Amino acid sequence: MNRPDTEWTSQIPRAAQEFLEGRRLDEVECIISDIPGIARGKAMPASKFARQKQFFLPNSIFFQTITGGWAEAAGAEGFTEPDMILTPDYSTATAAPWTADWTLQVIHDAYLQTGEPVPTAPRNVLKRVMQAYHAKGWKPIIAPEMEFYLVARNIDPGQVIEPMMGRTGRRAAARQAYSMSAVDEYGPVIDDIYDYAEAQGFEIDGITQEGGAGQLEINLRHGNPVKLADEVFYFKRLIREAALRHDCFATFMAKPIENEPGSAMHLHHSVEDLVTGENIFSDADGGETPIFRHFLGGMQHHLPSVIAMLAPYVNSYRRYVKDHSAPINLEWGRDNRTTGIRIPISDAQGRRVENRLAGMDCNPYLGIAASLACGYLGMVQKLEPTPEFAGDAYAAEEAIPRGMFDALDLFDDATDLHELLGHEFARVYSIVKRSEYEEFLHVISPWEREHLLLNV
Repeated sequence: MNRPDTEWTSQIPRAAQEFLEGRRLDEVECIISDIPGIARGKAMPASKFARQKQFFLPNSIFFQTITGGWAEAAGAEGFTEPDMILTPDYSTATAAPWTADWTLQVIHDAYLQTGEPVPTAPRNVLKRVMQAYHAKGWKPIIAPEMEFYLVARNIDPGQVIEPMMGRTGRRAAARQAYSMSAVDEYGPVIDDIYDYAEAQGFEIDGITQEGGAGQLEINLRHGNPVKLADEVFYFKRLIREAALRHDCFATFMAKPIENEPGSAMHLHHSVEDLVTGENIFSDADGGETPIFRHFLGGMQHHLPSVIAMLAPYVNSYRRYVKDHSAPINLEWGRDNRTTGIRIPISDAQGRRVENRLAGMDCNPYLGIAASLACGYLGMVQKLEPTPEFAGDAYAAEEAIPRGMFDALDLFDDATDLHELLGHEFARVYSIVKRSEYEEFLHVISPWEREHLLLNV
């Protein structure tokens, strides 16, 4: 049965309704995140979208690598590419304000033809972790910080990436963290980011200049992990589109420019009681609870096994460099940015744990799911953390894998995490990431040509 246009548009968020007020909706983009975090799906006329409750895409989109290749991950049934059923989540409807017509984007959920959630869909992986928390009476809260670079247009992969040209006619300068003048250099891009975010109904908590040349950080308000992952997923496209309007690129690579800091997606976690809404990291007197310590212990114990999800590409490991604004350890400390796990200054209700290991190149659904899974296992297994680290943690022992293959070996052995994330997801993820690494090994780098061509 066909549904009238007004039936589904009445279910969308207020910001999307205001975007369409007095206008005729032209197109709807039906999208879903693949494993790298690329938006895949279909665009269709709004009138057609109004007449159907679902559409179909092959399950092979979750076997696709970042280069567009295909991993041999189909399983026992072979590479038959059966269709998944995609259904719209109207709460995710948001504007695409950069388009020439009036367009909405809608994130869809993926189901098998038997009705179960597709286990390899990143949004479903995060929902699976959320269900584990809820079953314990816990409500996880997340606040992501997004770091990225605005760089000059780069259409030749053989050329190094350079910072964008600022409005003064000079390249964006490095080592100017928190400088308002540095932010002003690319003010027109930031203005469009604000405008697009407002049109899409997203609340930005703040924008700051980071330590790299042309590097910015956007903080989002804390909230539901699935909703925040949706927003980061949307924000990546929003920021890229704003940059393109001003003849530059936005990149979320973990390490786009040599000798500059990498870009992280720091994740702040707290957990509330599902019934009372109280932060279970704090007791009635405002002190730290045992479950807070167990969450820390879970992060320390299990994070190495999910680095392959937090640092998903060969470039990701270039970010983990000593004394270069990225942690190389699993120490924890209060208000200490040299530790991999930081406890920010807060009151009792705001007590939270910051994971500083995740790179901005990770899929937001998978990065958040992995981080929450580590904390969950710590609480369930009652793991105790090491003593708080005092001083500069760059002097501590390195405790994370330094390359993709080592990280994947740890991931493959983490059966308790697979139980939480889903065994089928873990199987496919490992195969896709190993396929990407094998593709990378076919490429000969400029370093190899410069130093090995005539010297070995």
